[in-house]
Amino acid sequence: MRVVTTAQPLDVQPTPLALLLLGREADPKSERGVECPGDLPSPSDPDLVARARAAKEKLGDKVFILGHHYQRDEVIEFADVTGDSFKLAKDAAAKPEAEYIVFCGVHFMAESADILTSDDQKVVLPDLAAGCSMADMATAEQVAECWDVLTEAGVADVTVPVSYMNSSADIKAFTGKHGGTICTSSNAERALEWAFRQGEKILFLPDQHLGRNTAVRDMGMSLDDCVLYNPHKPNGGLTVEQLRNAKMILWRGHCSVHGRFSVDSVNDVRARIPGVNVLVHPECKHEVVAAADYVGSTEYIIKVLEAAPAGSKWAIGTELNLVRRLANRFAAQDKEVVFLDKTVCFCSTMNRIDLPHLVWTLESLAEGNLVNEIRVDKETESFAKLALERMLALP
Repeated sequence: MRVVTTAQPLDVQPTPLALLLLGREADPKSERGVECPGDLPSPSDPDLVARARAAKEKLGDKVFILGHHYQRDEVIEFADVTGDSFKLAKDAAAKPEAEYIVFCGVHFMAESADILTSDDQKVVLPDLAAGCSMADMATAEQVAECWDVLTEAGVADVTVPVSYMNSSADIKAFTGKHGGTICTSSNAERALEWAFRQGEKILFLPDQHLGRNTAVRDMGMSLDDCVLYNPHKPNGGLTVEQLRNAKMILWRGHCSVHGRFSVDSVNDVRARIPGVNVLVHPECKHEVVAAADYVGSTEYIIKVLEAAPAGSKWAIGTELNLVRRLANRFAAQDKEVVFLDKTVCFCSTMNRIDLPHLVWTLESLAEGNLVNEIRVDKETESFAKLALERMLALP
């Protein structure tokens, strides 16, 4: 056997991204977050539920817990309200008496809550490493460079930015500063209609699939009306002619969960379950949306299932925690709900919020220790709030 040895150890240095994903180092502008200080309770602690209840009871009206639909059941159990990201941010703003807003979601959601709540309220994220890979696909520096490209092409003056709620506060601020608006998956069509009344083109950030599906499926545009801007290529990988001819300039971003679903997933579930209805989120790829029977936001998905007749069968293309919760909820009504894909697909960053992190957060607050506060600086908050207010004013 041949053994290879080296006189000196290999000088292998982990990249900043690798350190970040391992919970080491820090990047305050990244959705991946940073390390969580303090000692977490053990996940095997049999008293976790009792500890969470005791800490929440001690805090009383001082705390308001928000739970996103994609959170684990063990976390949702302690949420005062559940919903999608924007609904929860609005719920927080409507609770001015709560000193602490504990947001069980991801970083950009907590930022939005901080923007919409009063200065006296403290927004807390139980694990600062709970970020969003989609939001991370568009940085403030990249978007500023994109705007320079549009300016050089002579189209910036007729382009209106529309940013998905799933974006950082910096991107929301850019949007507000340049006359644009925010949208959710449920009001994206209204946001695009508004934007086209303001200009000739839209820069849609950061989810290409929601932008494309809304423009083509809902508004009747063609795929040729859309171009894909890749921030990792010179000039976004586009020519001046392409930028001038396009109606929709889509940012090259996507959701790592919804991007997994394929047409094969749809065909397979139809073959396995005769008569099944396929219901997917608009963050899915265009070909998946085209192959589905129903398309809509998480709130839409829930409402469709609530209205569905007994005995109906549904394959859902969205995050697994929500699908599993819906399957359990509607089984008693003789509605069969299955996950669209055969592969288990949780949102890994959303799942970082677990019961040990929630217990640690609540107990720290109950002891008077403010932890993991999410605070958006005043200038960023001002422009981001302007973009959010434009969305709130949509007809």
